Amino acid sequence: MLLAIDCGNTNTVFSIWDGDKFLCTLRTSTHHARTADAYFTWFSTLIKHYEIDHDISEVIISSTVPRVVWNLRVFADRFFNCRPLVVGKPECLLPIEARVDAGTIVGPDRLVNTAGAFDRHGGDLIVVDFGTATTFDVVAADGAYIGGVIAPGVNLSLEALHNAAAALPHVDIAKPSFVIGTNTVACIQSGVFWGYVGLVREICDRIKAERDRPMTIVATGGLAPLFQQSVDLFDSFEDDLTMHGLTVIHNHNKENAT
Repeated sequence: MLLAIDCGNTNTVFSIWDGDKFLCTLRTSTHHARTADAYFTWFSTLIKHYEIDHDISEVIISSTVPRVVWNLRVFADRFFNCRPLVVGKPECLLPIEARVDAGTIVGPDRLVNTAGAFDRHGGDLIVVDFGTATTFDVVAADGAYIGGVIAPGVNLSLEALHNAAAALPHVDIAKPSFVIGTNTVACIQSGVFWGYVGLVREICDRIKAERDRPMTIVATGGLAPLFQQSVDLFDSFEDDLTMHGLTVIHNHNKENAT
């Protein structure tokens, strides 16, 4: 079985793939000081809840936090006796290489989302990922990542507003009942929610105009369902897009192993 690990700035997700489906998905906070032993203690304790007789022999890792990769490598080697594939490293092959400016390092999460979205939808895509940052990945007709946009994440914007303005409370993001707020919380929620609706719509429209062709918009990430259910922004929502992309890249490397 394959253990797919996606380490983001806020959370790290572990999913077990049996070749046909994900058997379970586990989530923990990202912390660079967490040791391989701590990962295994947490992982082995939770996995008992799913009553899975897991025989993990392969591991693939995508991490936007370089400092955690070493301990995840040790975790894979020590407890599953395998050398993990790490997206972004030279030995990890991509189905289609990114076409960006020379010397540019593309975030592993963006490469993985590109591979997963292209596998499911074909090319000419905009992948909107609502994570710590809100990213827009542009996927060409042949499946190559060709660039994108990075904007502050929704929760990051809320936290910055709260920290910079002492009189403003921290609020949870939600679709407000009215655009015009009649109290402070409603005003903030309206500004953030409708502000991000406008941001997503305008950026996607400008990408489409620049590419001058029809494009499919695919959303993923924690807050994507809120926007998907509230307004008509996306053509598709995929909550497991990143993990699916990891299986696509893993399969590509197995098929092209020398």
